[in-house]
Amino acid sequence: MNGFRPARWLPGGHLQTLFSPLLRRRPQLPRQRQRLALSDGDFLDLDWYGPESTTGPCIILLHGLTGSAESPYILGQQQALAARGWRSVAVNWRGCSGEPNQRARSYHSGASDDLAEVVGHLRQQLPQHDLAAVGYSLGGNVLLKYLGECGADCPLQAAAAVSVPFRLDQCADRIGEGFSRVYQARFLRDLLAYVANKRRLFAHHSLSAEQARLDALGTLEGMDSLWDFDDRVTAPLHGFASAADYYQRCSSRFFLAGIQVPTLIVQALNDPFVYPHSVPELAELSASTRMELHPRGGHVGFIEGPPWRPGYYLERRLPEWLAQQLG
Repeated sequence: MNGFRPARWLPGGHLQTLFSPLLRRRPQLPRQRQRLALSDGDFLDLDWYGPESTTGPCIILLHGLTGSAESPYILGQQQALAARGWRSVAVNWRGCSGEPNQRARSYHSGASDDLAEVVGHLRQQLPQHDLAAVGYSLGGNVLLKYLGECGADCPLQAAAAVSVPFRLDQCADRIGEGFSRVYQARFLRDLLAYVANKRRLFAHHSLSAEQARLDALGTLEGMDSLWDFDDRVTAPLHGFASAADYYQRCSSRFFLAGIQVPTLIVQALNDPFVYPHSVPELAELSASTRMELHPRGGHVGFIEGPPWRPGYYLERRLPEWLAQQLG
């Protein structure tokens, strides 16, 4: 395996972070959508791609905050996995598939209960197949939390997490600094639109109980940080006392010691969402976890190669590592 060599024409964490969402041409994949009914009456949409096989593994892909199964890093990874003959399923978190979800609650960085329902469903649907999961950013935090909660009883055979916000409180601080405030403004815009769309849906369909839960949040005006949003929206909708309580109970750094599944973490020190001191020390990792800590790479970036033929390190590294674990 050739190591990651950051593209020289993308110096700094911001350019690595912004290249794919702004300039990468998304692969056009003929995927199949499956709707998974959740135990609370809500739903998740799953987007399948790759050859159906009686024996090959299935890889679960988990997107980040305000992303979806249409995010370029998800599409690119599904294409790379299919090139190995593997099937993959991209999970759209609640309300992220283009259609508002049916409950006032949404997705968040600690939604390992939703991931557990996905894994349980796939374990029943594909009983003869190995299952592995890859999570990006928020999805990586959810995945690591889930792995730590499951411990030795985890039904996955392998996992990988990329650009993880290990300490949610510290990452909420980091994204409010310098140029990173541009990302924060985009996240806030999309998150507030997400809530507003659900309010309109609930009013249109007379879902009074769910509408009342959103109305109880009060006005959504005056928010200028992720701390504000999580304190006024995420925490009350999901049973947390405050944003600080949510961050404390859902930060994946506090679950790492319990992981017993072979797990790879790929992280960059110049990630504009994550302080270097938020990255766990090696002593905090379980024996089954490997950390790749790169000086450069940005947030879910890791672009290599020349500008006329950019390469995507994650799309060669993660399938290779999963093959070693599942082989």
